[in-house]
Amino acid sequence: MRTWRLECSACDHRAPGSALATVCPSCGQPLLVRYDGKAPARADLADRWDMWRYAPLLPVAVGERIVSLGEGATPLIDAPSFAKSLGVRRVWLKDEGLNPTGSFKARGMSAAVTRALALGVKGFSVPTAGNAGAALAAYGAAARLPVRVFAPRETPAAILATIRTLGAELTLVDGHIGDAGKQARAFAAESGWFDVSTLREPYRIEGKKTMGLEIAEQLGWKRLPTHIVYPTGGGTGLIGMWKVFRELLDLGWLPKDTALPRMIVAQADGCAPIVRAHQTGADRATPWENPTTHAAGLRVPGPLGDRLILKAVKESAGDAVAIPEQGIRDATAWVSRETGIDAAPEGGCAMAVLQQMRNDGRIGTDAEVLVFNTGSGASYRT
Repeated sequence: MRTWRLECSACDHRAPGSALATVCPSCGQPLLVRYDGKAPARADLADRWDMWRYAPLLPVAVGERIVSLGEGATPLIDAPSFAKSLGVRRVWLKDEGLNPTGSFKARGMSAAVTRALALGVKGFSVPTAGNAGAALAAYGAAARLPVRVFAPRETPAAILATIRTLGAELTLVDGHIGDAGKQARAFAAESGWFDVSTLREPYRIEGKKTMGLEIAEQLGWKRLPTHIVYPTGGGTGLIGMWKVFRELLDLGWLPKDTALPRMIVAQADGCAPIVRAHQTGADRATPWENPTTHAAGLRVPGPLGDRLILKAVKESAGDAVAIPEQGIRDATAWVSRETGIDAAPEGGCAMAVLQQMRNDGRIGTDAEVLVFNTGSGASYRT
């Protein structure tokens, strides 16, 4: 039987997988899930077509209730016209806007709510730039557990409407997601509900890593893209994929000589803490002052996972690039009109980063690049 434990990402603190854990009590850094016991084989994959197909690689015990709305199994769309326009060998788009509630956040919340339900929590709180709140509202409803969402007032109206429709209590906050986070944590401490803020619990990242598992399976378990361009706010998706690529090599699910992708951070130039840190060679990011961007998911001035994001970029020989607002808007329209994908501005930012890196010669003509569209553009329209 496979089991799991929790390890601090920065110090030697350990905790059992049965613990209802937040951040490391010793240093305040994120905890990561590590697995023990018999290694699963690809033949052990579940006969289902959502992210829980990968249950043997996820923190769920046999017989536990999985809280699922059909998340995952999103398409990997070949985009030869982009490859030709940009002068690279291949471009794929991974369209996460097809997830429940319209974003990749569904993956993390499915895993987090599944684990929290098994551990007996009585309710959830979360700060959000939009999509995480909508996802938690949905999975809280599916689990029949109450949810309180704290969102900046400038969060897209369509997302706020989704949160309300799904029955969560919504508190609007003056300021950015960091300000919402303070209120969410205070409410969790006062109410006894569980705070599922980004990387303040260890299981959302396990749900997000299924994006990497799908990429590997969609490419036949034989190879990976040369580059992955990922819109980065809190960064759990990038961290999770880098984590699972290593896990797949250790398990032998990928050939031993598989080249791992270069992980590319895409941010808006009005909120680019990871880009700034990467450019200066820092291993931590300084919180961004007065964050502004219409790509709400990128408006994260001080991500808790900054050290892990920068580590993944460095280990993968990756990069980090910021794009101005008009560049994001132009690329979002380009993606949608060229492919039929209803791209969110975060996805447009990622495509703009690929374009800029090609123009600068930082991505070569032999590249096979995967660009993430992390949400649906419909969420941004009123």
